[in-house]
Amino acid sequence: MALDLAAVRAGYPALADGYAYLDGAAGTQAPAAVIDAISAAHRSGLGNAGGAFPASKRSDEITAECRRAVADLVGGTAAGVILGPNMTTLTYRLAATLARTWRPGDEVIVSRLDHDANVRPWVQAAARAGAAVRWAEVDLPAGELDAGQYDALLTGRTRLVAVTAASNVIGTRPDVAAITAKARAAGALSYVDGVHATPHGPTDVAALGADFYATSAYKWSGPHIGAVIADPALLETLYPDKLDPAPGTVPERFEQGTSAFADLAGVTAAVDHLASLDPAATGTRRDRVLASMAAAQEHEQRLFGVLLDGLAATRGVTLYGSASSNPATPPHAHRRTATAYFTVERWSPAQVAAHLAQARVNVWNGHNYAWELTGVLGIRDAGSAVRAGLVHYNDRSDVDRLLAAVAELAG
Repeated sequence: MALDLAAVRAGYPALADGYAYLDGAAGTQAPAAVIDAISAAHRSGLGNAGGAFPASKRSDEITAECRRAVADLVGGTAAGVILGPNMTTLTYRLAATLARTWRPGDEVIVSRLDHDANVRPWVQAAARAGAAVRWAEVDLPAGELDAGQYDALLTGRTRLVAVTAASNVIGTRPDVAAITAKARAAGALSYVDGVHATPHGPTDVAALGADFYATSAYKWSGPHIGAVIADPALLETLYPDKLDPAPGTVPERFEQGTSAFADLAGVTAAVDHLASLDPAATGTRRDRVLASMAAAQEHEQRLFGVLLDGLAATRGVTLYGSASSNPATPPHAHRRTATAYFTVERWSPAQVAAHLAQARVNVWNGHNYAWELTGVLGIRDAGSAVRAGLVHYNDRSDVDRLLAAVAELAG
């Protein structure tokens, strides 16, 4: 069913300021339900975890419910949901843990398509362990990551394959299931960065074949909380650095320090909000999430077609990635998120972003931490490009305003 876009937008207080929020790839706005949940948690009284008094028990239940909510969002198991301040911190933590078993001559595979948070932690951990790094390359100019290349990259010494579920700048969705299947057949673990992919459609960790799946709530209308989802049985085999008195159970032993309990309440509210996007959706929260995220994806892809067609028709605009003139046509809709990355002739990306800001359009410019990709595209040293990303609360007026402002620059 189609989204009730007016009702969706009415739930986001920030949208009342009249700006076109096309910066969602760097972080979405929070709906009132999330803001209220965080406030209510603080107002109710919270204590540190594990105490005998009601405020502590509230924190424990908030944490448990947050794990259940994240599991419902991505199709994982609540007992395998690791919570933390952000994806980067959690990835560094897991890289250090996994690298304890790596030896000189072992190998890890990373890709040029990924956000640096799914590259540098593995490269640095490999260097400390004496392991080799092998690179999966991006096909240019389409910006695709061919799964076939992993046949040559994987060896009996491969310990981990790190790959993104979607590029955070050009939106490419690699065939993650094929890549993780190849990794598993070679005896390697897979770590999938789902930060950019999760907000843009239904997610099923099992179908992706990911041993670890990372996501960040602030990319899907929640607060700044990260999560990594894994099989609890796999986590039981891993022993991260931790304080001696800290819990030794799974997943708690991967969570350093005291949690931001009120924000965890906001994560649950964000998942509940996403589950409500399709008002006709029924069943369990997982069922409603799948239906609602499918509706959100359909809405985004329709708008994306307008955005890409408009940019492609504007003189002096260069688009990066597989810019189809009809992205809503399968299978393309499942292979690229609604994220446009472009430059405008004669204007630097920073100048374009500043002009758009004056037109009350929020976009980002620069490499956006797609460090390797902007390097192979040959644009990093020149300021990279401008990124405009659509999420479920964007509407046609947002797109039209961006296109009009870009056309002004193009002259």
